[in-house]
Amino acid sequence: MLDIALMHRPGAEEIQLDLILDYRTNLERYPDFQNYFRTHRPPLLAVWGRHDPAFIPAGAEAYKRDLPDAHVHFLDTGHFALETHAPEIAQLIRGFLEEHL
Repeated sequence: MLDIALMHRPGAEEIQLDLILDYRTNLERYPDFQNYFRTHRPPLLAVWGRHDPAFIPAGAEAYKRDLPDAHVHFLDTGHFALETHAPEIAQLIRGFLEEHL
């Protein structure tokens, strides 16, 4: 319900369409992202919905090729993981920050 309400704000639909259109440029930038990860080794936390039809689990696992120490967690949820698993995600974020800050 919250997503629907927020999407009805003036200009929100255009912003989302611009963002979706911009996704097409991501693939060509992957080598840049991967090089950054390999060179700088930033800590990375990926919390993923195991049943997300848009961002499939293989996308999260791919981070580990360039960042072997990445923390990758799969939750039994779909695309809107924060709406269904917010406390669990907050706990993962808190633990990750405590470890890396």
